[in-house]
Amino acid sequence: MSAFNTDPSGISIQVSLSGFSFKLLPGGESSQWLGSEQLFTMPELQKRYSSVEISLLTPKVALVPESFFDASTASDSLSEVIALEEGDHVEWVRMPEFGAVLVYSNTIGESLSRVMAQTVLPTSGEPVRVLPEMYYILRSMSSVDEYNKIVASFRDGWLHLAVAQGKSLRLANVFKAPDFTTAQYFIFLALKQLQLNPEISTMCLRTPVDMDSKMSLYRYFKAVVQV
Repeated sequence: MSAFNTDPSGISIQVSLSGFSFKLLPGGESSQWLGSEQLFTMPELQKRYSSVEISLLTPKVALVPESFFDASTASDSLSEVIALEEGDHVEWVRMPEFGAVLVYSNTIGESLSRVMAQTVLPTSGEPVRVLPEMYYILRSMSSVDEYNKIVASFRDGWLHLAVAQGKSLRLANVFKAPDFTTAQYFIFLALKQLQLNPEISTMCLRTPVDMDSKMSLYRYFKAVVQV
């Protein structure tokens, strides 16, 4: 008999330098942001699930059109948009729904995501591939019913933001934002440049935010939801 309980549903985990959060799928409540020391004390992380998603909030990402992607120069493509350090390990994942390849590096000075991948396992028992937060932000676009699709994550001084109109992706970028006020500035700057009206749009967040930050967004958007 397995030492783990099993769950027929799934779990989505987000990891950054400061800790992690998780959400049970489908439609479960999201946890608050938790410290790494809580990894082995949360009962939800002691189960095996039909599906396990682990994302790392790495700012080292670039979306490259499929026609321009060359695996042999992936590091060069990424270094054009963000400074890489010697020893940064560069990987990529194809996103055919956007006709693009997401090039990224998970080398940001943390080990929690790797521990998670070996601890929270699917029913198959295979370790989970840790993918960048931007991958899951882009993938979540298909579940947003509205024409204006705005999905963001914010933690540890980085805003991860993607915007689409219908099936057309307009923006996928990571902005350095030391606080939530600065993150909001980049959100509204992007919407202004793309000529999107926040008053008729829903703001979709993948990371938990405090009530003050959520209420601040409510002043401008039609709705603010956790996805």
